[in-house]
Amino acid sequence: MRVDLHNHTARCNHATGSMREYILRAIELQIDIYGFSEHAPMEYDKEYRMGFDEMDGYFQEIENLQNEFSGKIEILKALEVDFLPGFMDKRVLDAKVDYLIGSVHFLNGWGLDNPQFIGGYKERDIDEIYREYFKAIESMAQSGLFDVVGHLDLIKVFGYKPTVDIKSVAIDALQAISKSGMTIEINSAGLRKPIKEIYPSLELLQLAYEMNIDITFSSDAHSIDQVGFAYDEAVALARSVGYKKCVYYKEKKKEVVSF
Repeated sequence: MRVDLHNHTARCNHATGSMREYILRAIELQIDIYGFSEHAPMEYDKEYRMGFDEMDGYFQEIENLQNEFSGKIEILKALEVDFLPGFMDKRVLDAKVDYLIGSVHFLNGWGLDNPQFIGGYKERDIDEIYREYFKAIESMAQSGLFDVVGHLDLIKVFGYKPTVDIKSVAIDALQAISKSGMTIEINSAGLRKPIKEIYPSLELLQLAYEMNIDITFSSDAHSIDQVGFAYDEAVALARSVGYKKCVYYKEKKKEVVSF
């Protein structure tokens, strides 16, 4: 089975192409299970996400595509939610979706993966930044609000690496993920970023495997040509540490498949 669970639409204002085009491309690539996971509405950084007034239309369009392509591809309904205490909305958290991806894109208001704010990496101790980031991931896992961890080590996006062992920095977060039963995604988008590396790194994926943490696959597509991006490379990485199965979600319930 070929699974791709983290993908966006033009509703986030920084992606292109119609949802139908994404599905046609996924079918062309023989993807069996495809999930739309648009950036969820939030009263924060609103220009890079869907608005609350767009949610119903987004869900309806997914349902229309599910009907149109029934029997050809399984299409899932999801949202990617920024873990921002005080800003997460019940309309999002209680939405009738197949799964919620929880992601950390902000640390105390700093957009850590936005090139506009890359200077933040030079203004502080890099190890401190990493510790703060993985503490946020740990808190996200402990919240019990989400099903999938989005791009586990996104903090490496611009190529800034800690001076200490990454496993020692991330272990508490991974233990929380394991305890929560969450899934981590092998997200190929990192190969399109300055780091030129899949999320998560080999080291963290090895640790996740040792902790029996489930995985899924994601291309984090923001354009038609990014659907299924570097899928074979992501699968090879998973197999290199011992994974043979991945998961997806139907109405918040895990489904396990071989890949």
